[in-house]
Amino acid sequence: MSESRSNSQLYAVMGNPVRHSKSPAIHIEFARQCGIALEYRAIEVEPGSFARTVEEFRAAGGQGLNITVPFKLEAYQLADERSARAELAGAVNTLKFENSGAVYGDNTDGVGLVRDLATNHAIALKGKRVLVLGAGGAVRGILGPLLQQGIGSVVIANRTVSKATELAHAFAAHGDVNGCGFDVLHGQRFDIVINGTAASLRAEVPPLPDELFAGQAVAYDLMYGDQPMPFMIWAREHSAARVTDGLGMLVEQAAESFLLWHGVRPQTGPVIEHLRQGASSG
Repeated sequence: MSESRSNSQLYAVMGNPVRHSKSPAIHIEFARQCGIALEYRAIEVEPGSFARTVEEFRAAGGQGLNITVPFKLEAYQLADERSARAELAGAVNTLKFENSGAVYGDNTDGVGLVRDLATNHAIALKGKRVLVLGAGGAVRGILGPLLQQGIGSVVIANRTVSKATELAHAFAAHGDVNGCGFDVLHGQRFDIVINGTAASLRAEVPPLPDELFAGQAVAYDLMYGDQPMPFMIWAREHSAARVTDGLGMLVEQAAESFLLWHGVRPQTGPVIEHLRQGASSG
């Protein structure tokens, strides 16, 4: 092992699938900015082996992890201590291994989304009528930080209606939140529509009414890829004024994880631009 490798701090992202994750490139660039010697891996975890894989990584000298689908709920259970936003989300996407031996869990998804919308895209959030599609772990992570921005109302729509209504009930104390099925959306208009379903991974779009977007509405897909997500294409075809994917959110939530681990916040703008250029030239 080289001297530079032996002095490097070891981090990783765990998920399934994860081999095409952009997180290693993001954190390595953050580390370069901040003068930190860092090794960052992508580790694909088989179902049923999450806790064991985390322990093996920690025993090998790992100091922290980013967690992606489908292990955010398992990461929540694994954490000995959790941030307030992780507790609210009921899901963890960042683990930090404390010197005391405790495992600290955080959820940086929501703050990443808010920063991408409000700072990178200059989208005003206060008072807006927001539709969130899906009711899984990704959606749980974004609801609290969104509602803290003074959102006017949030509607959660999901194929399994009970999951949407249960999630709405869990966040009811934090704002005007309601859950429903997709069929109830007919005749409603929204300022911001956020796709948090896994439909994009299957090259599908949730069953949405054609007239969904209010004037100057924003369509945002939490997923990202080298090509526009199916939801993004659908949104452009159905009069959304602005359409974007979740690449900026990915970088912003990564910056929040980096801050938790290293105590310094990296610059996100150059990294987002670099990734965009890489996607467009790929």
